[in-house]
Amino acid sequence: MLDYYDYVLGFVPLALVGITAVLRAAGVDLLIAVPVGAAAASLAVGHALFVNGPVAGPADGAPVHSTASTTDRSRFNAD
Repeated sequence: MLDYYDYVLGFVPLALVGITAVLRAAGVDLLIAVPVGAAAASLAVGHALFVNGPVAGPADGAPVHSTASTTDRSRFNAD
């Protein structure tokens, strides 16, 4: 079963090569087309990492609920 990150991994080379090729065919200089394709690939990776970041959870896909309170400031003994 394909997941969101599988699509992102497929989109990265497609964006890099595809957008570069389309821009190159449209007459854009190679020194401009490659960074534009790379920027599109970088945006996809950035979205996958920071906007829709991976969450560690159970294998069955159940939502993860934290039992610790954010105000729980128990002492830490390093000894």
